[in-house]
Amino acid sequence: MSFLESTSLLSLIVVAVCSFLAGLIDALVGGGGLIQLPGLLLSFPKTPITFLMGTNKLAALAGTSISAYQYGKRVVFNYKVLLAIGLSAALFSYIGASFFSLLDINLLRPLILGILVCMFFYTMFKKELGDNNEKEVSFKNQLIKGSFIGIATGFYDGFFGPGTGSFLVLGFVSVLGFDFLKASAYAKVVNCFTGVGALILFVKAGTFILPLAILMAICNITGNMVGIRLAFKNGNAFIRKAFLLLVFLLIVRYAYDIFFRN
Repeated sequence: MSFLESTSLLSLIVVAVCSFLAGLIDALVGGGGLIQLPGLLLSFPKTPITFLMGTNKLAALAGTSISAYQYGKRVVFNYKVLLAIGLSAALFSYIGASFFSLLDINLLRPLILGILVCMFFYTMFKKELGDNNEKEVSFKNQLIKGSFIGIATGFYDGFFGPGTGSFLVLGFVSVLGFDFLKASAYAKVVNCFTGVGALILFVKAGTFILPLAILMAICNITGNMVGIRLAFKNGNAFIRKAFLLLVFLLIVRYAYDIFFRN
C-alpha cells in the first residue's frame, strides 16, 4: 500500500489547502512556512520530523522556483549581487541543515520573537520604507551587505525556516534600499538557493516522502501563481500591507509557542 493510500483524506486535504495558502503568501512576501510546515506537522504527528522537514523543503522549493521565474520576467536583477547573496545563502543553508538535530529551537524562539516585533514596528512607523523611490546603495555595499543577509537568513532557513522570506524582504528593503516589489523578487530567487542548500542534505539522507511532496508541490505552485497575479496587479503598497500582516501572524505564532504551549 502506498503512502497516499494509507493516509486519511482529511489529512491530505489539510496539507493541500495549507500548501496552496503557503504558496500564495510566499509569492507576495515570503513566510509561507508559517502555514505549510505546521499543517504538515498537524496532519502527520507520528511521522519523523526529519521526513516532514525534507518533504516540506521539496514542496516549497517547487513553488518558489516557479515564483522566482515569474518575477524574473518582470523585474530587472543585478545578477552579480543576486549570485553573491544566493551562493552565501545556499552554503549557510546547508550548514544550518547540518545543525538541525543539534539546535534547540525553543531556546531561539524568544530571540526570533523579539526580532519580529522590531521588524513589525520598524516597517509600520517608517512609512517611506520600501516605497517606489529606492535609495542608492553602492554596488560594493550591495555585495557585502547582501552577502551578510544571505549568510544569516540562509543558516536560519536551513535549520528551521518559517519567516525566512520575511527576513529577506525586510533586509533587502531596509539595507539594500529596494522597494517591496523588487525585494520580493530577489527574496524568491535567494529562497531557491537556500532551499537547494538545505534540500541536498535531506535528499542525500532520503528523509522525504515523495508522493506527499508532489501533492504539496502542485498546490504550492498553484498558490504561487495566484499570489504573483495579486502582487503585480496591486503593486508595492499592497505587498507592504501583506508583509505587515504576515509578520504580525508570525509574532502571534511565536508568542503562543513561548507563553502558552507546554
